[in-house]
Amino acid sequence: MNPELQEYREKLRCSLKNIDDIFDECLCEAQSVMTHEGIDAWLDSASRVCNLGRGTELVLLLLEGLPEVVRLTDESIIYEVANMAETLSSQLIGPAINPFLSTLPAVARRLNDTQLLREWLELVEKMSEEAKDGLVPLLGRIIYLLNQLSLGGLKSWINYGIRAYRDQPHRFPDFFSLQTADAHAILQRERHGTLYIDSERKLNLYLRAFWDRPMDFRPYSLAFDLLRQPLPHLDKLGFHVPDVYDDLNGVKGIDRYRAMITHMMAHKLWSKPYLADNFSSFQHLTVETFEDARVEALAIRRYPGLRKLWLSLHPFPKEGDCPEDYACIRHKLTMLSRALLDPDHPYTEPLVLEYVARFHERMADDPYNTAISTELGVAYLAKIYNHSFRKPKVWFEDTQVSYRDDNRYLWMFLEDTEDEDDFHSDHGASNPKSDDQPDEDILPPQHYPEWDYQIQSYRPDWATVYEAIQSPGDPNVIEQLLEKHYLLAKRLKKIVDLLKPQQRKRVRYQEEGDELDLDVVIRAMTDFRAGSIPDTRIQQSHVKDGRDIAVLLLLDLSQSINDTPEGSETSILQLSQEAVSMLAWAVEALGDPFAIGGFASNTRHEVRYTHFKGFKESWDEVPKGRLAAMTAYYSTRMGAALRHAGRYLEQRREEKKLLLVLSDGEPSDIDVQDPRYLKEDTHIAVNELDRKGITTYCITLDPNADEYVADIFGANNYTVIDKLERLPEKLPQLFMALTR
Repeated sequence: MNPELQEYREKLRCSLKNIDDIFDECLCEAQSVMTHEGIDAWLDSASRVCNLGRGTELVLLLLEGLPEVVRLTDESIIYEVANMAETLSSQLIGPAINPFLSTLPAVARRLNDTQLLREWLELVEKMSEEAKDGLVPLLGRIIYLLNQLSLGGLKSWINYGIRAYRDQPHRFPDFFSLQTADAHAILQRERHGTLYIDSERKLNLYLRAFWDRPMDFRPYSLAFDLLRQPLPHLDKLGFHVPDVYDDLNGVKGIDRYRAMITHMMAHKLWSKPYLADNFSSFQHLTVETFEDARVEALAIRRYPGLRKLWLSLHPFPKEGDCPEDYACIRHKLTMLSRALLDPDHPYTEPLVLEYVARFHERMADDPYNTAISTELGVAYLAKIYNHSFRKPKVWFEDTQVSYRDDNRYLWMFLEDTEDEDDFHSDHGASNPKSDDQPDEDILPPQHYPEWDYQIQSYRPDWATVYEAIQSPGDPNVIEQLLEKHYLLAKRLKKIVDLLKPQQRKRVRYQEEGDELDLDVVIRAMTDFRAGSIPDTRIQQSHVKDGRDIAVLLLLDLSQSINDTPEGSETSILQLSQEAVSMLAWAVEALGDPFAIGGFASNTRHEVRYTHFKGFKESWDEVPKGRLAAMTAYYSTRMGAALRHAGRYLEQRREEKKLLLVLSDGEPSDIDVQDPRYLKEDTHIAVNELDRKGITTYCITLDPNADEYVADIFGANNYTVIDKLERLPEKLPQLFMALTR
């Protein structure tokens, strides 16, 4: 152990087993997302959880899960998670700590915001105080619930359950595990609007397609902060948006999101900050009104359809609606805003008409000049100002433009606020925004769910996959193995030659190609001489007409393949190397894209995925050297490995995608006692891949595989090779039979 690693390990005051096995990987992940102070807090929190005396599992969960949580939020959440674990332990709800920690990364990924996650912790604390019997069932269903509800809807659903069954606490587990009719009824009642989390991908694609400017989104909940409701805003962290939007004025929730982020993107592209200290608070309002109109006019020039969308969401205040005993400045500015956006507005007030005309004149001359907003805003306020604007009662009816942000992005302050929760701007004295600062490239371990057949549900982020490229060995070892099977290679070559695409297909009507298409040339000349416009697609080319397949061979590298079968002088490991070498040689000759990976596991916290050959690599000395250095260790957590391998095949464009699994035993791991558990999870993983268009086929060396392999892969998707010495011959032949 190197000195730096040893120093950090000593800060972790915990001597439980299995921690040292994954500590270096966890530390590496933590260092990629945390500061030194954050790492100290992470290790201190893990030490506190260890001191609870509830076993190794909780410490491993916290060590593995918190870096991912911090990546999605920030370091301030670390101690709050540890505090919650201690709270659950002190309130004698120890069984809830495991599901709380294990689901936390998935919850953080779903909420994707520090404040929302903090509000989730508050809900957990509320449950621990008022409905502790329902906390474990709630944690078991939380990912499903967050897929159905916003955080505000979840809070209302939880509050109903607590109120309804406060006098019958023995029924808390039934309600919070969705076993009662009213639990489903209230769930349906709280399901309203368009959830941001379900629309995130669409919104990102919208920004890329229309503006070529991807942005981070930071959702917030409207169910909290009741004294001061948050508003959409733009800052250095990205676009802050509500976590749910109801339909409004016939506009669907997803279109309300698009209207809002388009307005903020217009500010991002065309607004520059003004010095806030140079203007009064009323001038802030008038300047913002003109600046909102200016950037929207620029956006409408690019996409005219935005005007109709924004008008459908913009309030329509009527002249004279504001009573005399109210401050009417918001009413007047909303009328002006509507008139600036709507060419067909009905307003007749002279000042509104005058400044709308002046605005459009300035926009015609120099629309990108940000001084338009300050000059017109200050001048307009001077014309309309009266002392009634300072009355304590402000007229708010029909003045809230729901798709606009709070405009903090427009202002630069000479001094920062003392409280970071106060209204703030990116353009303060001590926190200037740096658009040139690149995001650090982070590649954390991958977390995958596992299917628990007993509860008929996924355990979110249950298995952690660490991937690495196999360090190289001596490629001559593989060359010797190929020479050993020289006669087999000659037989396989005949099959390869038959399968190799030979036919060529003509592709006609091309602007550029290999040669002229004489039929089209003659027709074009005829049209030209007849006075018609000839077809210019007079070229043709030829492409191979044949195989379109990508293959990934996944090797089971568990400890058992180090064994040497009875009566044989060759280990299963060496036989696998020989078979893979022959297969790689055959596939290379066929020209199919081909990758080789291997896997082994040491509990769900450490599933190792090893790359031997990538799709873009040729079968040369580099992958041969990696294959020669192949080693075997630990156990066979197959479901997580299949899901990870499927991610690489999923990205391929070939028509057929084949995942070949070479294994010598059934799925198993040292932290799983139920022999059925991992088999069921692997079967579900195979079904997931099948839905993605990936065919999974198992070649098993286990003579007893008939008892379980069909249940996992399907009746026609496996082969049992009982004579291991024939593996180098059978594997390439089987591949060619599958892909013929």
